[in-house]
Amino acid sequence: MAYEDLRDWIAALERAGELRRITTEVDPILEITEITDRVSKGGRASSPGGSALLFENIKGHPGHQVLINQFGSARRMNLALEVNSLDEIADRIRHFMDVKSPQGFLDKVKMLPMLAEMGQFFPKTVSTGPCKEVIRKDNFSLDWFPILQCWPKDAGRFITLPCVITRDPKTGKRNVGCYRLQVYDERTTALHWQRQKIGAEHYREALRRAAAQSDVGAGVPARASVDIMARSSGGAVLAEGQRPAGKMEVAVAIGTDPAVTFSSIVPAPPDVEEYLIAGFLRQKPVELVKCETVDLEVPATSEIVLEGHVHLDELRTEGPFGDHTGFYSLEDLYPVFHLSCITHRKNPIYATTIVGKPPMEDAWMGKAVERIFLPLMKLTIPELVDINLPVEGIFHNLMIVSIKKSYPGQARKVMNAIWSLGQAMFTKCIIVVDEDINVQDIGDVTLKVLNHIDPERDIQFTLGPIDSLDHASRLPNYGSKMGIDATRKWASEGFTRPWPDEILMDSKTKALVESKWKKLAKELGLE
Repeated sequence: MAYEDLRDWIAALERAGELRRITTEVDPILEITEITDRVSKGGRASSPGGSALLFENIKGHPGHQVLINQFGSARRMNLALEVNSLDEIADRIRHFMDVKSPQGFLDKVKMLPMLAEMGQFFPKTVSTGPCKEVIRKDNFSLDWFPILQCWPKDAGRFITLPCVITRDPKTGKRNVGCYRLQVYDERTTALHWQRQKIGAEHYREALRRAAAQSDVGAGVPARASVDIMARSSGGAVLAEGQRPAGKMEVAVAIGTDPAVTFSSIVPAPPDVEEYLIAGFLRQKPVELVKCETVDLEVPATSEIVLEGHVHLDELRTEGPFGDHTGFYSLEDLYPVFHLSCITHRKNPIYATTIVGKPPMEDAWMGKAVERIFLPLMKLTIPELVDINLPVEGIFHNLMIVSIKKSYPGQARKVMNAIWSLGQAMFTKCIIVVDEDINVQDIGDVTLKVLNHIDPERDIQFTLGPIDSLDHASRLPNYGSKMGIDATRKWASEGFTRPWPDEILMDSKTKALVESKWKKLAKELGLE
């Protein structure tokens, strides 16, 4: 059964022996980060990632609780999504993708159970929910909540695990994204949606529409949209001269059930709502309630809900922030989120996370995305066999890909295909190998890649969008990427030299030694 809410999930963690309750007083300013960082990096070999932590004695916030590291191990990711292996979810996705067009009446009848199952995943709106236990439209403050300052040079306190809900001004579709919020004061925050994220695109679409409808547009809507994008660098700076005004509504849910929280980080296609993905993951629809002051819906069982808007003609400096790259992301301009209402459960539990040098909690979430969404990548790139986003590569810095090579130049085709896929566009380095190499075995990959490449011939560079967190690119959000073709080269690719065999022992000798190995191992001191 799906977890009803965050509290149901916490109870499940405790039953599984995956939760530690901390009653020692701790400070949300830096101290919780230091404790959690030690736990996530210092787990026993048998349980890497340490335990989920529930801090129950927060300095300056009596009665409050902070949940952190809830997804911080392979076992907890499986528990969160209620599977024994993440491959189960990938198989379910593959099952739905394998549906063929019905050829006759019997085929249509056979599809009915699957269609009925899919119908169960769609979110449903309910009249009220636990997140409405306390409603504050006047007397409210972000200072009530134990929001962390994570690292010493952070610009302040940051909400780090929010589900930020926006609506596409053009289609009306909702998006749920995990974008950090820097707290400016008791009623305003920054809204750090990176330039290429869907929330930022909703903001840009609102900006385009406002420009088209204002004097700035001068009666030519399309020209006005192009002009405001160029003058504001896609909403990244305030345009010089005339600029359109207006607001865009935003809601933020904190402390949702694990499927909803996880869905906020997945690289879903823009037309697929994260609430639907969450319903698919939990095999039960997400219940939503209408907000009090904005026209948006939020998960009914959320611990805390923030409602408000951003102005289209207001940006403010956000950052620095100690990020998952292991370095501070630099300060930049982002929209300002003005709160109009806070609703919450009685005695709300504040769910948060920290990021920094890997491995940390986000590493396990990222690996889950890697495994679950491989079937979707194969829809576009069918020759893919497997992928590995090494934790040490911070996910968007390195992707290792194995392919079933069928024609010359295919590795380079795959690189360009990956760079055209949603958030995969940020991948700084792509290594492509043949299908006989296990991309999860970094030692084997290193051996084969460095043996197989001629650097001048097999490395290519290209320019394009770069992750906002990349501090090394020549310009913010724009820079170079590298692809390495480490597949075996063919004569049709201009390689005419012999290709040597890999050193492998013959099966007869291996079997002979295996039959003696127990005795040998004892004599060799290996037991």
